[in-house]
Amino acid sequence: MNGLPTLAWHAAAATEVAREVACDPRAGLSAAEASARLARHGPNTISAKRGRPWWVRLLLQFHAPLVYILLLAGAVTLWLGEYTDSAVILGVVLANAIIGFVQEQKAVAAIDALARSMRIEATVRRDGERRRIDAAQLVVGDIVLLEPGDKVPADLRLLDGAVKDLRIDESTLTGESKAVAKDAAALAEAAVLADRRCMAYAGSLVVRGTGEGIVVATADTTEVGRISEMISSAEQIATPLTKKIAAFSHLLLWVILAVAVVTFVVGLLRGNPAHEMFKAAVALAVGAIPEGLPAAVTIMLAVGVSRMARKKAIIRKLPAVEALGSTTVICSDKTGTLTQNQMTVRAAWCAGAEFEFTGGGYDPAGEVRLAGAVHASRAEDHPALLELLACGALCNDAALVARDGRWEIHGDPTEAALVVAARKLDGVDLSRDALAGRFPRLDAIPFESDRQFMATLHARPLENAGEARDRVVYVKGSVERVLAMCDSAMGSRGEAVPLDRAAAHVAAAALAA
Repeated sequence: MNGLPTLAWHAAAATEVAREVACDPRAGLSAAEASARLARHGPNTISAKRGRPWWVRLLLQFHAPLVYILLLAGAVTLWLGEYTDSAVILGVVLANAIIGFVQEQKAVAAIDALARSMRIEATVRRDGERRRIDAAQLVVGDIVLLEPGDKVPADLRLLDGAVKDLRIDESTLTGESKAVAKDAAALAEAAVLADRRCMAYAGSLVVRGTGEGIVVATADTTEVGRISEMISSAEQIATPLTKKIAAFSHLLLWVILAVAVVTFVVGLLRGNPAHEMFKAAVALAVGAIPEGLPAAVTIMLAVGVSRMARKKAIIRKLPAVEALGSTTVICSDKTGTLTQNQMTVRAAWCAGAEFEFTGGGYDPAGEVRLAGAVHASRAEDHPALLELLACGALCNDAALVARDGRWEIHGDPTEAALVVAARKLDGVDLSRDALAGRFPRLDAIPFESDRQFMATLHARPLENAGEARDRVVYVKGSVERVLAMCDSAMGSRGEAVPLDRAAAHVAAAALAA
């Protein structure tokens, strides 16, 4: 741990951890002590594997068996005075190298830019004050404050009494897509990483609740830092395509040499001059070499890289794009599903009618329509739908924000899907800011698996100035739990009607099918 003493943090009480790292959980570190530790142990950044200089990357573009054959052919044709053929062969080799080098340079630049743009900030308590700092300035012993939407900046031991309905998405570490409920109770030393509820690990995402924790590991000593080290030390293996091209190149080389030797020997046996037969054998060998193959392969891979780039994937080396296409089996455990970790509302049922939602992901562009209808539904025509979507947006802790031309969420993906769905209803503004101003939240009951519902208390909009606000409670949860709380429903015109539980269960089953 960057030179400081270590122990099984998850198995120790928070007070013992505070003593071990010499910090005061109430006041945090002093600015002077934090600076001293930063100078002593270094910044909270994972060490990047040192890349090759540009000239090495350029030379490696010529490191291929088929390129060796072409270079040899170019040199021989040049020696024979066939300057046009030599220029064509060497031009193909050079063009192939330039394409590969430019693509790799673009990938390196994109990865570097991405790394710079992904710098995160952390909220800490130092000298008894709450401060916002660059996460790279964190040191062991800092007290970090966590809120929804925060990315955990270092490995933390959570503090007693400071964890409130804290749920963290640890899918980047464990592969488990469901957010983990956290508390501060010490665990058995043998507890595996996925079960360490009293820890918050660097790189994971806070989706709900708040908490505070002591930094116990930074940079390469964090769990994600160890993973990064294992990845960087992994053996580099050739892709299926490069293996096949190498095998083909070796076979081609031996075949060409054999044909050239046979041609030379047969010519001598027939009495032809040796120097003429040598030129003929060399010409035959050069003619048999597929000069266009390396360029064709490089262009094909470059097209694949371009298509991957449109999907926001960065390919550092051209042959890597082919390896994915050669994959036949992906082995994963029950949680290892390949998804975008995005939820989208596709349909809803209320007042006896089913509605469809267009669009996908977290972009609020889309419409809400009656099932089978062509035109979008408007809020004033469907008061029950308006109330349903308002409930989903208000009884919610997620936030939708626009950043750099794209939409991002802060919070749980399922809750974010409800926020996005509300924005799609035509004729009304159900954005977070608009609703918060009209229906300020007064209190909340967070979702728990044993309760199976979440409830929020809001003040209703004022009808007349000076009047006291009425209050309204919005609830969302499992079908069974919510229906058990209800004795009436909202009709198609906004009126109260008797609740048809059987119809609600049938509709829920149809939507889930």
